[in-house]
Formats: sequence, C-alpha cells, structure tokens
Amino acid sequence: MSSTATVRPATLDDADSIAAVHVETWRETYTGLMPDEMFDDTALERRRGAWAFMLGADAPPLTIVVAERDARIVGFALAGASKGADATKGFEPTRDLTLFAIYLLASEHGTGVGHALLTGAIADRPAQLWVASANQRARAFYERHGFREDGVSFEDAHIGGIVELRMVR
Repeated sequence: MSSTATVRPATLDDADSIAAVHVETWRETYTGLMPDEMFDDTALERRRGAWAFMLGADAPPLTIVVAERDARIVGFALAGASKGADATKGFEPTRDLTLFAIYLLASEHGTGVGHALLTGAIADRPAQLWVASANQRARAFYERHGFREDGVSFEDAHIGGIVELRMVR
C-alpha cells in the first residue's frame, strides 16, 4: 500500500463512492451466495439513492464513516440506534446501538483499516450487528473485536435467503 488510509465522517459528496464500494464489496464477498441482481447496475443506482438519502439533511441520526487511501474511498461503516427492521430482524434488540454495515474492499483486508472503521463507527461501545453465517472472515473479525454470537438467527428472503447471525458485545 502506498499510503496510510484515513477514516473520517462521510459527507453527502461521498454518496456515489460509498455506493460503488458497497456494490463492489458485495460482489467480492457474496457472489454465488446472493442473486446477481444484488451486484448489477440497477443495484448500484439503488445504492446511490440510498446513500444520498442517508447522508442528506433529512436522514435519521446515523454515524457514517469512510476509509480513504490515496483520495479514494476503500471502505465504510454505518451505525445507529437499534430501531427498525434492519436492526431487529423481528427480534427484540439486546443493545441500543447497531452496527448496520462495515464493508471494505478485499484489497484492504488485513491492513488495519477494518479496525479503524469499526472504531470510527462505534468505538468500544456495546453494540449488536447481523452477519452472514457464511461470511467466516467477518465473523472472525467481529470476534476479535469482542462480539459473540447470541444464538439468534434470521433468514433474509430479500437477499437470497442468506442466514444472518446476531452478534453482540
């Protein structure tokens, strides 16, 4: 790597870049596990709109941070209150804070940027998250950062029937 990655709060100007990283990381991680339409051009357009909303003036209170290397966004993390379907999946939350997403390009794995994103989003606060059961790398990452599976799982029909596990710390 040619430079140190930096983590900073995301801005509305980052929406398109975050959307591109979101779709690319899903492609890198979930090809063969999720339907291909999760990674196509239509998915990218949907993500652009979603990120523009989440970073806009009318967005709910969220913590969104990005990691940049050489002036290029290479990852992001998103956290907020444990409210709504994305946080609860129909189960009573066990923590007030949910880490909704942390995605990092595969080329950045093992560089410490994931840790920096996690710290930027939730620091060392108690939190919950949902992780794909098949994503062993992510599960191990979260375990190294104090999260443990609590026995609750959810089959997400919206993303190809992926089974998600809840982890808490």
